[in-house]
Amino acid sequence: MFNLFKKNKNDTPVPEHLPFNTDIHSHILPGIDDGSPNLETSLQLIEGLYNQGIKKTIATPHIIGDLYRNTPQTINTALQQVQQACSQKGLLIEIAAAAEYMIDDYFIELLKKDEPLLTLHKNLLLTEIPFTSTPENLEEIVALIKAKGYKPILAHPERYHYFQQHFDKYFYLKDIGFTLQVNLLSLTGYYGSKAEKAADFIFENNLASLVGTDLHHHKHLEKISAPQNKIIFEALLGNRLLNDLDAAALDIS
Repeated sequence: MFNLFKKNKNDTPVPEHLPFNTDIHSHILPGIDDGSPNLETSLQLIEGLYNQGIKKTIATPHIIGDLYRNTPQTINTALQQVQQACSQKGLLIEIAAAAEYMIDDYFIELLKKDEPLLTLHKNLLLTEIPFTSTPENLEEIVALIKAKGYKPILAHPERYHYFQQHFDKYFYLKDIGFTLQVNLLSLTGYYGSKAEKAADFIFENNLASLVGTDLHHHKHLEKISAPQNKIIFEALLGNRLLNDLDAAALDIS
């Protein structure tokens, strides 16, 4: 189990800090996607986030038509279980839940039926696209998302291989209406050098408004917590205003 606090000589709790205190992308709810498999692991991951200075974490389990057909009911049931366990354990961290929607036929069906979708904040909807190929009608889908009153956030654009050789596509994604969210570990080379270079380009050109841990398991947490990686985060992100969800919703970030 991870220690809740780092201790100084006077035993005063001193959490270590990431360059933001709200994590808007994680897979910490137990047993409903490819993230935490059980409640014990969820508590360990949440405790680890708290140790790094996270005061609020928004769990975003996958919703994928042919794999994880999560609903507001399955997600909120898992959320309540985690919230109760954290309260009993005395973990002083705010936990909320949204979802990470794969842009697939099932997602489009939900949109067209006006099914209630789980947002990060106000109208901010976290989405992802297939790693195999970009949807041919992506621009039309984004227009539909916006017509339904949502503002689409595209998760980890730096990781899609078909964009990694065409950095101009990141401007295109912004132009058609996406807000971009980069994975923190992409900045360290965790997903490979191409994703790292793409993430650097996105930040150098002020194309990203949001950063997420995309935390799935202990290996992610260990990498996020590593002192050498936190130095990288601070050097690359500096004092940028990150994860201001109100600003993202107003499109002023």
